Amino acid sequence: MIRKSFRGEIFFYFIIVFILFTVAILIFQYQREKKYRTAQLENTLDNITETTYRYLEQNSLIEKNEIGRISELKRIIPQPNIRITLIDKNGDVFYDSSVADYNLMENHLHRPEIQKAIQNKKGSNVRTSETTSQEYYYYAKSYPDFFVRTAVVYNVQIQNFLKAERAFIFFIVSVFGVIGLILFLVTGKLADAITKLKDFALKAGKNELVEPDTSFPENELGIIGGQIIRIYHKLKNAKDELSNEREKLLNHLNALNEGIAFFSPDEEKTLSNRHFIQYINIISSETIYTNEEIFEMAEFKKLNKFLRKNLKNGKNFNPDRLPQLEYVISKGEKYFKIQSIVFLDKSFEVMITDITRLEKRRRMKQQLTSNIAHELKTPLASIKGYLETMLNNWPLAGEKQKYFMEKAYMQADRLTDLINDVSLLNNIEDAGELFKFKPTGLKEIIDEVHENFADRMHSRNISFQSEVSEDTVIQGNDSLLFSVFQNFVENSINYGGEGISIHIQVYHEDDKYYYFSYSDTGAGIPEEHLPRIFERFYRADHGRTRETGGTGLGLAIVKNAIQLHKGEISVRNNPNGGIEFLFSLAKQ
Repeated sequence: MIRKSFRGEIFFYFIIVFILFTVAILIFQYQREKKYRTAQLENTLDNITETTYRYLEQNSLIEKNEIGRISELKRIIPQPNIRITLIDKNGDVFYDSSVADYNLMENHLHRPEIQKAIQNKKGSNVRTSETTSQEYYYYAKSYPDFFVRTAVVYNVQIQNFLKAERAFIFFIVSVFGVIGLILFLVTGKLADAITKLKDFALKAGKNELVEPDTSFPENELGIIGGQIIRIYHKLKNAKDELSNEREKLLNHLNALNEGIAFFSPDEEKTLSNRHFIQYINIISSETIYTNEEIFEMAEFKKLNKFLRKNLKNGKNFNPDRLPQLEYVISKGEKYFKIQSIVFLDKSFEVMITDITRLEKRRRMKQQLTSNIAHELKTPLASIKGYLETMLNNWPLAGEKQKYFMEKAYMQADRLTDLINDVSLLNNIEDAGELFKFKPTGLKEIIDEVHENFADRMHSRNISFQSEVSEDTVIQGNDSLLFSVFQNFVENSINYGGEGISIHIQVYHEDDKYYYFSYSDTGAGIPEEHLPRIFERFYRADHGRTRETGGTGLGLAIVKNAIQLHKGEISVRNNPNGGIEFLFSLAKQ
């Protein structure tokens, strides 16, 4: 098999590339020229369309029923074979310069050029007219009350006009012919220089010494390329393997929620993820720009003391018991766990973990346990007191027995409500995924709540108005949504006073959410209590709440149920009296 010379091979590939490039340029230029000429034609038709519209408007031809005067305009238009058509917004033709009985023409609303004009204010199309059986280039433009369509007969003259000029093709071919000749001469010199590198590449591949004055004989490009590629791949593979491992480690570190950084024995950062600098800025009272500034921060005094102790020269470690540190830093309402480990080579790792949520949950549960114990004391003490009274004074008269039993039953009922509310609230927070969601109509839920409280509202002369329509449907849990509106209404009845009004409405809607307003005209809530009314067991008026039997968990349930439905809630006092809750619920 005869092997091509380097010069012939490289020249061959250069020619192929230039041919492909030339063809690409020719196609691009041809399409560009064609688009340019099409734009020229449409610009001409657009000018005629605009002139026609202005002629109609300025002479009030439609109002005067003198549309036929467009023929006067057509006579002064320099372009021949122009057809002008007027079409109303319903697609009916009320003038056509090329058709005498244009009133008999079929509806044009679905013509391609008209549809494009509806969407983009203007549109064009090439097709055969169903009325005249001639092929036209149509151009339509939408105006406030009608469409103006102009057309030119799509004859040989127009077709030739739209064709791109071909003179540039010969020019480009000539230019690349000259370039091809130049390449032929250049590749000769390039081949001579490159072939001299063959022996150099062979020696470099064998790690042999190459003298500076070594003369490189001619030979095939393939040998050179093969050796260069082998050398290149040896280096590249080693580098890529290291880069891949580093990239894997970085991706892993960035995927973690912890802030992690590795430092050299000289306290210089060698690797860190994006959370590390973010967390130390949250902890710091000043802006931190580099990871190394952690060693100067007063907040990390305990960490720095640990590092100074273990990075001393001459200090040796047991491989099985490397020095480690762990402690918690609090900053405002946030809590961070700081961990550090020193390795055998005195390099070390610092890890910062945001434990705010866990810490707050721990404290919340601790507080909740305390609050539940406190809340249980009252009904249990009452039940115990009533039973002791009955036992110590037995036998009691029938009326007395009934009185004490009813009182004990009321306290037991209150105790049941409290336990149910605590259970529901914990389920929402800790096991929200257990609640099944389905398309739920809110009007039905609100009507059911209204029906349940109808007698109580009637007895207190409370009016109820809901403007939530039947098509207000969300992907939600009907039981939780019922609890939301039930707690709202029950609070209004218990604390709003007599003769008030309750109003529920959807005041806004977008693609993702419904926005609701629940308001009453009652006594409202003192401003100093508003920021805390969604807290568990928080009561703005302890006396009134205990009288009405509230558990103190109603609005906490409301807030958590709304958040489970991807919504938010806020509260404010109305200027004219009463309270208003503004909340959102996600549609999906």
